[in-house]
Amino acid sequence: METVFRGGAVFDGRRYLGAGRAVVVRAGRVAALLDEDEVSSVVSTSGSRVVDLAGGLVSPGFVDAHVHAVQGGMERTRCDLSELTTREEYLAAVHDHAAAHPDRPWVLGGGWSMSAFPGGAPTAADLDTVVPDRPVFLPNRDHHGAWVNTRALELAGVDARTPDPPHGRFERDADGRPTGTLHEEAMHAVAALLPATTEAEYDAGLLAGQAHLHACGVTGWQDAIVGAYAGMDDPGPAYLRAARAGRLTAHVVGALWWDRERGEEQVPSLLERRADYSQGRFRATSVKIMQDGVAENGTAALQEPYLDRCGHRTDNRGHSFVDPTALRRYVARLDAEGFQVHVHAIGDRGVREALDAFVGTDPARRHHVAHVQLVDPADVPRFAELGVAANLQMLWACLDDQMVDLTLPVLGAERAAWQYPFGDLLRGGARLVAGSDWPVSTPDPLAAVHVAVNRWMLGEPGRAGSEPFLPAQAIGLEAAFAAYTSGSAWVCHRDDAGTLEPGAAADLVVLDRDPFAGAPEEIGATGVVSTWVDGEVVHEA
Repeated sequence: METVFRGGAVFDGRRYLGAGRAVVVRAGRVAALLDEDEVSSVVSTSGSRVVDLAGGLVSPGFVDAHVHAVQGGMERTRCDLSELTTREEYLAAVHDHAAAHPDRPWVLGGGWSMSAFPGGAPTAADLDTVVPDRPVFLPNRDHHGAWVNTRALELAGVDARTPDPPHGRFERDADGRPTGTLHEEAMHAVAALLPATTEAEYDAGLLAGQAHLHACGVTGWQDAIVGAYAGMDDPGPAYLRAARAGRLTAHVVGALWWDRERGEEQVPSLLERRADYSQGRFRATSVKIMQDGVAENGTAALQEPYLDRCGHRTDNRGHSFVDPTALRRYVARLDAEGFQVHVHAIGDRGVREALDAFVGTDPARRHHVAHVQLVDPADVPRFAELGVAANLQMLWACLDDQMVDLTLPVLGAERAAWQYPFGDLLRGGARLVAGSDWPVSTPDPLAAVHVAVNRWMLGEPGRAGSEPFLPAQAIGLEAAFAAYTSGSAWVCHRDDAGTLEPGAAADLVVLDRDPFAGAPEEIGATGVVSTWVDGEVVHEA
């Protein structure tokens, strides 16, 4: 059946075309873009299905270039803390979840925010008040740390004599006793004990994650960790089962996890998994390397040391999880094997090490660096020079509590001004793509686009009323929409998607208003009416 989207405005993936245009879809493809006065002949002669935009906007579907859909979906089916904000709310939710599931040997879930706790570190003692008898393991929103109770520490044999791992640490009290927050590799001490998750649980998590992403207007994504990580098994088999059964309604690229404890000897297994996992709408054609951690816990790789809470230099420059010399060798090997490389880099040293590793690689692979939080101005033009995409998590570029309380104090004023340089990257010719990193933060692209344009979050415009964060780094609405549609489709090697032009895949989102015609401060209030993949509805509000 032919479908006609009319009665509103059109964004074609690169440009805002305005009102008075219609989109015709036939056989899962965009057949035509017409002026409104041309539509009547199409509708009257073909018996087309008509979608009335009611003054809203039709756009290519959003493509999330960095997300953890199975992990996010599973958290929604467990003790989900992602929509809560305070210590008291978290403890109440953990108590209620444990009481509702007395048969489960562990309390699992996650999604808490570091900014809810002094120093970003919750305690086992707090959890003990609500779950004293069973172990609890709750990763935080960025999944670079976990909150555990005393029972979990006891089962893992973690005490004052337990040394910190090479790339992680246990929060400790004055006597050296672990207090309940595990950073980076310290998580593995407890994660290794978690009960096995069943195939049915992973399948349910994938479907829950997919439904939530479709409700946000997302038609495809790149899963940024297809491998075992932080107590979760490789989600690749769940994707494969869904693809074979026809339950995968999104187009998904899997980024195979690079085990940083190993070297090039893992490449043959990556090649095997690429072949095995590429079925239907799922293709495991990327490799994810986590080069550093996050600034809030002092593990993002910096060129100069972190500051302490009094503004004094420390001796901590964070972690390069992969030796930079080895990283260059690994990236060259993966590039030669035809893999796209997807690097997590938060700190300025981490970003530089990633860019150094891409020197001499093939731009056709469409390599990308995700997060790019702290970028030395000297490295900004290198993205365009090397043909490396900047994978933006736009939502984070604001003065939220985490930025104000945990990040700004440890960076200092000069470095803080280097954060999230979206405007400079765009002006420097870098290709921008976008992702959410859900469940680290909301997968709602419109909330993220709002921050990209305004540099403050809808409903939380900064501590000083409507104060934007580094407003010179804001980008326009067209550029932000393009990054989340045609840009992210491009980085996922979907050259037939992300645009509304004849022949393109009919992956579309219908919005309840036209954000281009409204006030910029209202962009984030835009809602999703329906989401379409290959011309078929996958979500209706």
